[in-house]
Parts: sequence; structure tokens; C-alpha cells
Amino acid sequence: MLKNYFKIAIAVLRRRKFFTFISLFGISFTLTILMILTAFIDKVVGDSYPDKKRDRSLYIVRLEQIGKENSSSGGLSYYFLDHFTKNLKTPVNIAISSGYGGTNTYVNNKKIAVNYKYTNAAYWDILDYDFVEGKAFTRQQVDNAEKVAVISQDMKNEYFGDVASVVGKYIEADNVKYRVTGVVKNVPVTSYLTYSDIYLPYTVSKIDYRNKGYGGGYTGILLAKSSSDVEKMHDEYEQMVKKVPMESKDFNTIYSHADRYVAAYVDTGNEKQSGVTLVLTIISVFVFLFMLLPTLNLVNINITRIMERSSEIGVRKAFGASSRTLVYQFIVENIILTLLGGVIGLVLSVVAIYFLNSAHLIANLELSVNFMVLFIGLLVCLVFGLFSGVYPAWRMSKLNVVTALKAQ
Repeated sequence: MLKNYFKIAIAVLRRRKFFTFISLFGISFTLTILMILTAFIDKVVGDSYPDKKRDRSLYIVRLEQIGKENSSSGGLSYYFLDHFTKNLKTPVNIAISSGYGGTNTYVNNKKIAVNYKYTNAAYWDILDYDFVEGKAFTRQQVDNAEKVAVISQDMKNEYFGDVASVVGKYIEADNVKYRVTGVVKNVPVTSYLTYSDIYLPYTVSKIDYRNKGYGGGYTGILLAKSSSDVEKMHDEYEQMVKKVPMESKDFNTIYSHADRYVAAYVDTGNEKQSGVTLVLTIISVFVFLFMLLPTLNLVNINITRIMERSSEIGVRKAFGASSRTLVYQFIVENIILTLLGGVIGLVLSVVAIYFLNSAHLIANLELSVNFMVLFIGLLVCLVFGLFSGVYPAWRMSKLNVVTALKAQ
């Protein structure tokens, strides 16, 4: 039966080529945009390089202080992360790093934009960067405030050119020369907690890391011994924050959380607004509105097709075809149409992703079509086919036999 439905669907598509083109264009274009969006989200959320221990990690990205008249919200100071978390019993280690900042350097009269960030030594124990050459700077080098650096592959190529090794060579950033100890595989800029061109010891920062204020430009990653200890680590950090003394009399409440990666990544900076809820709402509204127009368009086209096939429907009803059978047939035909549009959309998505990756619009971000993206694409096709086919099919089932036959 499905084989017959498929043959009928192809025949109907060939009958009115203009309507078919509009339908397929709407489906394939919509699916292409949604698959690119899915590939982007999958890359941002699903790519675990270099923090491959996410299953037993919690991320600290914000500290909010609230008073009767004043409030502040932002990153944390090195002092807060180091002083208050080192007494926690559940974490086996804590990585501390600053956000990345920008500066310029010059090589052979060529200006190069450089992003740099400061880290502690434990940062390299918790995060699993792939070293192309060399290694990370050591705890002793950090304690001695040595001017050493780990750089990315892109920075190596741009600054030093095509050379075999740069370990031991010097790179200049912000008018300071640093000796390169290692080169790591690039991190996409969307992974803002771990992205940089140059990684430096926090002890060489021009900002005094010994300042005992609570706010600053640093974030932390707590590492548990096992994934089963993560909730315990979360609760321990929450209890610790409640016991932290106020930084000044201007504030009476402190908020700071150790969250899972996604919750920390989309943190809004506002205690009253969940970043995860906000992002899910925005994505849901966007997908709904983006699919609404082509769905309504396909519904209208399908109704027009039904009116053109009224005599066929009348004849089939006259020979005993039930409304249920006709509805099932039309929905199957519509799903076949959307799946055909989905195949075209998949091809367009692959082509679009190739050109987006080639254009390097987002530093080091390489999108790909994987099983998750394909699954989302298939799901969208099925939903598209059902929603745009149910109402026209219902209209078709209500056609009167005599009226349908007279319409021809």
C-alpha cells in the first residue's frame, strides 16, 4: 500500500510543478537553516575539547553581591576562588583562569591581533589540551612568575610562520616577551571559558592577583574525584558561599554557584533569571516562528491540491474508500513530500556548512553534520509533514461525495 501511495505522491508532484517547487523550496530552506542552527548548538554544547572531564566538573563563572542600594555582578577575583575554595573537601583540584583579553603585536611590520588569558598550574591538569609540541608551564614556573607561555596552533603559524618547532622561542604580547613552552590545538572562540591565543601564568598579570576583593575577571572549574561526587561538590560550594563574610558594609547578600557546563555557559548574570530557561525559550520561539510561515504556506498549497483532486476523492469515496483511509493516504503523501524536501535541505546544509567553515566567520569553529544533526533534521521533516498535512487531510475527509463529483 505504501508503494502505491508513493507512486500517487510522485504523480501528484509532477502534475503541478510550480506548486511542487514552492513546497520543496520552503521545506528545504527551512530545514537548511534549522540544521545549521542545530550544528552550531551541537558544536557549542557538545564539543568537549579541551574540558573532557565535564561529567565530574562544575564551573564557577559569576559572583553577585547585593545590598540595599548597591549591587554588583560579574566574574570573580583570583583571591576569592583560591582562598575560599581551597578548603573544600570534595574537589580534588580547581582550575582558575581569567577571561581572554585582546592586544596587538607586530612581526615584520605586520600587526597581529592576540587574545591572551592567565591561568594557574592546575588549569593544565584539569583541562586536556592536545599539545602539538612542548608542554604546559609548571607550578614552579607559575610560583616564580616566569614569563612563559603556551600558544595555539594558529598563533604559532601567524607569528612564527612555517617552522618545525617554536618551543624555547619568544613571542611578544603587550610589549612583553614570553618564552614558549608548548603549542596546543586550537579552541573555538565559542568555548569562551577555555579559548585563547596565548595562555600565561596568572602571576605575570599586570593586575594584582593578591587583591582581596571578591569581584574580578576570573572563573573557576572544580573537579570531583568521580561523577557521583558532583552533587556533593555542588552542595558543599553552596554552603561555603553562605558562610563567606561580606566584602563591605554596602552588601548584605552574596550569590555564586558551581554549575554544570551548560548552565554556566548561558549564565545571565542575574540571580532571578535562569540562563537555561531563557535560551530554551528564545530557541523555541525562533524555531516556532521560523517554521510557522512555511507550514501555513504548505497547508494552503495542500488545500489547493485537494480541491483539484476533489473528483478523484469523490470517486474513491463512491467505491467505498473510508475517510480514515483517505486521510492516511494524504498524510503519507505529505510526509513523502517533506522527506524529499528534507533530502534537498540536507544537501544544502552540507554545502552551506562547508562554505561557512571555509569563510572562518567564527575563529576555530568547525561545524559538522553528525548523527544528532541528522536526527533533528529527520524529526523536523516528520513534524513538518504531519502539521502541514493534518488539517488539509481533515478537510478532504469532510468532502461530500456528490459535491466532490460535481466539482469536476
